[in-house]
Amino acid sequence: MEQLDLQALLKKSYEICDALTRANVGNVATEKRQLRIMLRNELALFGAYITNSDKTITEEEAEFIRTTLDFPVNAQIIEDIHNKRGMAEKDPEGYPPSLKYAMLSDAGNKLDPDPFRGQASMYFYDTFKLFGQHVLALYAPAAPESEVQRYTEYLQRMEDALNEYCVWRPVTQRSYKVAELTLQTQSVEEREAELEELLEELSSLVGLEGVKHQVNIMVNLIKVQQMRDDLEMKSTDISKHMAFLGNPGTGKTTVARLLADIYRCMGVLRKGQLVEVDRSGLVRGYVGQTAARTAEVIDEAMGGLLFVDEAYALTVKKGDNDFGQESVDTLLKAMEDHRDDFVVIVAGYTNLMEQFLDSNPGLRSRFANLIYFDDYTAEELYEILLQNLEKREYHLTTEAAVEARELIKKRVANKPENFANARDVRNFLERAIANHALRVAPLKDAPGNKELLSTIELVDLEDWE
Repeated sequence: MEQLDLQALLKKSYEICDALTRANVGNVATEKRQLRIMLRNELALFGAYITNSDKTITEEEAEFIRTTLDFPVNAQIIEDIHNKRGMAEKDPEGYPPSLKYAMLSDAGNKLDPDPFRGQASMYFYDTFKLFGQHVLALYAPAAPESEVQRYTEYLQRMEDALNEYCVWRPVTQRSYKVAELTLQTQSVEEREAELEELLEELSSLVGLEGVKHQVNIMVNLIKVQQMRDDLEMKSTDISKHMAFLGNPGTGKTTVARLLADIYRCMGVLRKGQLVEVDRSGLVRGYVGQTAARTAEVIDEAMGGLLFVDEAYALTVKKGDNDFGQESVDTLLKAMEDHRDDFVVIVAGYTNLMEQFLDSNPGLRSRFANLIYFDDYTAEELYEILLQNLEKREYHLTTEAAVEARELIKKRVANKPENFANARDVRNFLERAIANHALRVAPLKDAPGNKELLSTIELVDLEDWE
């Protein structure tokens, strides 16, 4: 189902109401009120239910309900509505009656043709969910726990009803925290501005030209498909799962973090959190434990991006006592079952990742987007060193700068087996800062001397062993 803002969801839900009324689903045409009026009133009641948990409904809350639903009410009227027709927290049938008609339609295929593709009830559900999130957002930066609890419990009752009618669209994330509200209530302009900033941040990364090119291709593919969707043209299902291949310290995790936020701004991911894990976070020592642990990690990543570092370690071992393949199988199933609700990136050394992708017939097809992270050049690593110095408010003397550049060139020209690119540079800087501290701390003129406290000298530099 396409992602819609609140007004678009309301419009779509009212269209569903009219279609259900015309088809007389569940004898809805015999109701004294029109179904769209019923839905509007239930949304207003839902807003009153959330806001009245603190026994107070403000004019700001009433104004939101009034303008959003085009419902001429004030705070007193909303409070009266709630007091007279309040939703009981423990009512097992405590979900909007209008939802019943949508569920009957979806479960029994009552609309023919069905322009809503059997998801009328999910449109209703999403409308209530997003409407409630906007109500809670009025409390920014933090809504009272009682409001959040009422909201979450009511959505849970709706989900239970959808499950009972077997029309629930699988989602594992059922607790909608206030921290997520800004993601849902951002305007289109705000999302576009943030997307532009993220793409600029990606562009500003040192090196990685091939990586940037491939990410921009993916972003533009998604943009064009979204434009086609807006015009109800046929669109191509784009796989967003990726495999990052390259040596340590080449920026794989950094790019994954940016991608999570980029996908969120584009509406591809509803939350955009990054969950980073490796073999030790997925595999357990007994039969069944690995699948359960992997499922927990997947659940945590729903709505966001799951980054599996050194993924080859899941399949490199073969034997009766290794359960890495169990984790892979669980992951592949989740990628199929929840294809629209999270993105998976697997990462690791190039050769080992190629072996990983060939270890299971389903892996290479799932991770069709291969992005190769080349080693940094000596000049790029020196630039990374300067950026890290600036971030930490240090700088090199002229002599130290010349020496640092030469040491990095020598390191790149004679790469050891454990060469770690930018990670090596960070370790080099950490040793220099530690040596600087040993030198400066005993000096009497160090306190209050910003220049002394920020200058890395030649004597502070230490070559790699």
